[in-house]
Parts: sequence; structure tokens; C-alpha cells
Amino acid sequence: MILEILSVGLIVSACLALFLDEVHYAVGALAGTFFFISLIYALNGSVYGAVFQFAVGIGTLTILFLSGEMLSEKTKKKTSPRKFAALVGGGVALSLPAVFLSVSGTPQGYSTASFGAALWEMRGLDVVLQAVVVLTIALGIFIVLHEKKRGTI
Repeated sequence: MILEILSVGLIVSACLALFLDEVHYAVGALAGTFFFISLIYALNGSVYGAVFQFAVGIGTLTILFLSGEMLSEKTKKKTSPRKFAALVGGGVALSLPAVFLSVSGTPQGYSTASFGAALWEMRGLDVVLQAVVVLTIALGIFIVLHEKKRGTI
């Protein structure tokens, strides 16, 4: 039952991160998404994967928060409670299949794999893709800051 609750929290926080207008709130919702992913990995026995996910999440959030603070215009526009409730409701609706159609099974025990095996053999593709996303974000922010310093933006 705890995995279903975590999956609801994961999907709701991901929806909030995508659709909230205020940058700080969206980054906070993304922090919740990384936190829920780390908890799901840890509860499924992949402690190394959870630690790596949490570390990548912290780095990504730092880059996004600092760039959002430096590059976004300060607006007084607030997210309406109706929109927020609609986003949470949409996230809950999207997570209903994960709650009611989950495959019941118990883990066979914790993995005794080494850090390298847990990281590259069990989840190698998504680790590489996350690294590409973080690198792309960092390079994009560097380019924007460089152009802003030159005065062309």
C-alpha cells in the first residue's frame, strides 16, 4: 500500500512541476518528484539507485533554482487555488491505474549488487539520459548567462 501512496505523490508532484507558473513552486514540486523516486527505489531494495537519484536530483534542483532566480522576471502572479486543485486532481486521476492495477508481488530480498552493478547494469540507460538532461540544462543556462553578460539578450 505504501508504494501506491508514493506513486500517487510522484505523479501529483510531477504534474505540479510541469504546470505551475511560478518557477520557485515548480522547482519545489520537482524536488518532491525526485524525493518520491528515491523513496520508491529505496523501498524496492535499490539503495544505491536511491542515493544516486537523490544526488542527481539535488544537482539538478540547484541548477534550476539558481537559473530560475537569476533569469526569470519577478511577477506577482499567483497560482489560483482552482488551478492548483485541478492539477492535483489530474495527478490523482493519472495515478489511479497505478493504485488499482498494480501487480502484487513481494521483493525477494535486498540486492547485494555492488554500486557499479546497481548503477550501470540495472539502470544504465536512465542514468545516462539523466546526465544528458543535466548537462543540457547546464549548457543552456551557461549560454543564456553568457549572452546576457554580452548584452545581446
